[in-house]
Amino acid sequence: MKLSHSRAVLVMLLVTLLWSIAGVVSRHLEAARSFEVTFWRSAACALALLVILARQRGGLRALWRGIGEGGALMWWSGLCWSVMFTAFMMALTLTTVANVLITMALAPLFTALISRVWLGHRLAPRTWVAIVVAGAGIAWMFGSQLSGEGAPLLGTLVALTVPIGGAIMWTLAQHNVRQHPDQRADMLLAVLIGAVISSLLTLPPAWPLQGTLRDIGLLSMLGVVQLAIPCLLAVAAGKVLKAPEASLLGLLEIIFGVTWTWLGTAESPTPAVLGGGALVIGALAANEALALFGSRRLAAATGPA
Repeated sequence: MKLSHSRAVLVMLLVTLLWSIAGVVSRHLEAARSFEVTFWRSAACALALLVILARQRGGLRALWRGIGEGGALMWWSGLCWSVMFTAFMMALTLTTVANVLITMALAPLFTALISRVWLGHRLAPRTWVAIVVAGAGIAWMFGSQLSGEGAPLLGTLVALTVPIGGAIMWTLAQHNVRQHPDQRADMLLAVLIGAVISSLLTLPPAWPLQGTLRDIGLLSMLGVVQLAIPCLLAVAAGKVLKAPEASLLGLLEIIFGVTWTWLGTAESPTPAVLGGGALVIGALAANEALALFGSRRLAAATGPA
């Protein structure tokens, strides 16, 4: 899929809109709980990606060949995706949608910190400021939960593994590019592997399955519409958009997700979540906006090569 910049922005907006529906849909399940919620979503995502990627790549044989030749990075990435898939839905069953989405938004800052320690990347002063401000926001949210107010702390701790898993995955990718510039992990195959691993790991603890047909339908819809399709679209848009642009647009998932839940359920964020979330989102938005502005100003100053 070849996109112009304006169409890539529109595609990324659609992606965030699709990503944001998981919270409100999970609040309308009848009997499926805990690991079963993750199992059905991951299994549906794996099946959808299997069909789509096999069609894209000329059949199942070519798809298996791609997986077999993918290398260690693809499998490590797939393992990170499986952690993110599993922890995200588990967290939604343990705490509020706003808590989960705001905690997940820390992924860019965790990536910056891990790459600083592991790869020695220098962090701009604005990023250090964003880390401190976002940390204060998360501390505000955690503090209310430790004092017995607001959403359960366990759900937020589980949600924290999602941005940490994403940060490790992207840092591994950067390390691999540095060590082996001719090798690239196929992210779509990594997502497929992650969905398969997640569904296999969550099936035993989810057994016996208790979800109703309505639950299975809703979770299967999430696997296709909220995971598989947005992943395909995000990869296409990511080839056109700069990283700060994609990160800024990605923050809309929080706004969309909290809004859907507010309108579609009786769940509403606590003052601590709203205040802490405002600090987190503000810090992230300012950091990515300054990065984007700086890159454009540099490009304008240097001019065409």
